[in-house]
Amino acid sequence: MGKEQNMNTTTSVPANILELRDVSMIYGQVKALQSICLTVKKGEWLAIMGPSGSGKTTMMNIIGCMDRPSSGAVILDGQDVSGMSLHALTRIRREGIGLIFQQFHLISYLTALENVMVAQYYHSMIDENEAMQALERVGLKDRAKHLPRQLSGGEQQRVCIARALINYPKLILADEPTGNLDEANEQIVLDLLRRLHAEGSTIIVVTHSPEVAEYAEKTIVLEHGRIVRTTENLKESGDK
Repeated sequence: MGKEQNMNTTTSVPANILELRDVSMIYGQVKALQSICLTVKKGEWLAIMGPSGSGKTTMMNIIGCMDRPSSGAVILDGQDVSGMSLHALTRIRREGIGLIFQQFHLISYLTALENVMVAQYYHSMIDENEAMQALERVGLKDRAKHLPRQLSGGEQQRVCIARALINYPKLILADEPTGNLDEANEQIVLDLLRRLHAEGSTIIVVTHSPEVAEYAEKTIVLEHGRIVRTTENLKESGDK
């Protein structure tokens, strides 16, 4: 009987990957975020939209453990990270968050393979075979030895995605991932994100594009640092 009770009281794994509880961010007299409350479930795909100056970048920096809020709590996979030092946040980010940027941020003198391996260096041990597998996953195995200038914009973005995935992050955070791409490459990147979501990845995308937001299960719209609208996308990802 005692053994049954112990089994029943085992701590459960949190169903939410992220919770923002009354989060605010103030820079001097500017209220960049005001009392934000948000929950993201594990395996969910969320889009964040809003005009310039609405607080999207500030929210992304807080979610991505690149900054701390002025007040409120940030719960990442059951752990309150809002009061952690910047050094501790760097460790959390490296171990649990895959970042995809609009500007790619690839090192110009390193090959695609080496750019992916850089992320391994900061996290654990370098493993060339594992990095090659990550490139193969995004369809770039045959471009592994190419420098960034030898790759198209779409290929560079896929290297960024491979780099973001190499350490098996709990959360993929993408900032305007198709902003610098033409229509054909935008579709390639969105199809790749859709596949990752189908495999169980949690994805948060910051975007200006309603077409990109349609791929998400839920969209929130920011204005003046507040969430003014939340919409559920009833389409299945395969309907796109």
